[in-house]
Amino acid sequence: MPADPRFLPPMHVANCDHGIVYRNDREFCGWPFYCGLWKLPGGDVVAGFKKIPSTYGSGGEISHTKLTVGQGRLFLIRSRDDGASWDPASQQPVFDLADDPARILREGGESYAGEAPLDFHDPGVMVMAGALPALLKPNSRAWIRASADGGRSWRRPILLPLHGLANVTGHGPPTVRQDGMALLGLSTTSADGWTNRPLVYASPNGIDWNFLSFITPAVEGGSAVSDRAGPIIFGAIRHFYTRLLALRDGRILASLRFQRDATGIFWTDIFASEDGARTWSFLSRVNDWGAPGDIVEMHDGRIVCVYGYRLSPPGIRARVSGDGGRTWGRELILRDDGGSWDLGYPRVIEVAPGRLLSVYYMNRRDDPIQQNGGVRHIARTIFAID
Repeated sequence: MPADPRFLPPMHVANCDHGIVYRNDREFCGWPFYCGLWKLPGGDVVAGFKKIPSTYGSGGEISHTKLTVGQGRLFLIRSRDDGASWDPASQQPVFDLADDPARILREGGESYAGEAPLDFHDPGVMVMAGALPALLKPNSRAWIRASADGGRSWRRPILLPLHGLANVTGHGPPTVRQDGMALLGLSTTSADGWTNRPLVYASPNGIDWNFLSFITPAVEGGSAVSDRAGPIIFGAIRHFYTRLLALRDGRILASLRFQRDATGIFWTDIFASEDGARTWSFLSRVNDWGAPGDIVEMHDGRIVCVYGYRLSPPGIRARVSGDGGRTWGRELILRDDGGSWDLGYPRVIEVAPGRLLSVYYMNRRDDPIQQNGGVRHIARTIFAID
């Protein structure tokens, strides 16, 4: 009997081309997953990431407990050769995470009323989304900014309406349904901070964004959602980091991170909707470990999931599905030269038929600057799936 390809040993992908998107030895740069990666009509590729000043003088300076609350700014950077090289002069600030939700609500409101509608089938339309004062907190408010010209200019930031929810966190750009409806992946967090529930907002025109559906059941498995105590940032907070993907066959997939421990014991689950993101069911578990996973549908219909791998040896890995996300093939190692668990959060797009670009944050074990791994920088891998 031939070996099941799902359980063959992980394999290094041949001819991976690695490079640096942006690095500054006095900055912590990270998390492209919830910032974005786009290929625009004029040929530019645009990547979003977060950066925070850091001297790497101590472990406390790069602690996620510190870095994830009200610090840093989100930037865009551009490539004109499908991600091979990146223009540092093209950097553009889009959002300051030290901003005040009350000010945004007062000045921007909860809709783009008065602005022209957005056509989400236009590849020059871009939306970024996140949360203040931090992601996945009992007081989080999701913000969005929209651009109609490929990120050259941006509308004012607005907050998403709560629609009866206690809080909402944004996790990056939307996907677009066949009828032009934008579907935005979000999460809401319980008052004690231990339970996250992924959900979807939708907009037909970019002006108003409204609640559409929950992705997971209110209580998973008929028992308490969390069975852990300790620091919430490293706890078993279950499904979050909602990444939606509209497939050409009309189905919608949701990639979700399922977490036991933030330094490595988490994996990527896939949920699916057959009715345009109105209702959802569990479809598959992509891997043993590694999340959050970004997903892309290739020109030939295969789906590729790229994710950070934080166990030893840390790096970036991928799996491929040939049946619409129902099963996943052999684990593929794009790189395994990480200096610590503090890496990942990739985005992936197909820049040419069969040619994929993934952008993520990275630290290397051979970096001359070491603080629980090397300098956190934005890296990229260009690769092909045979």
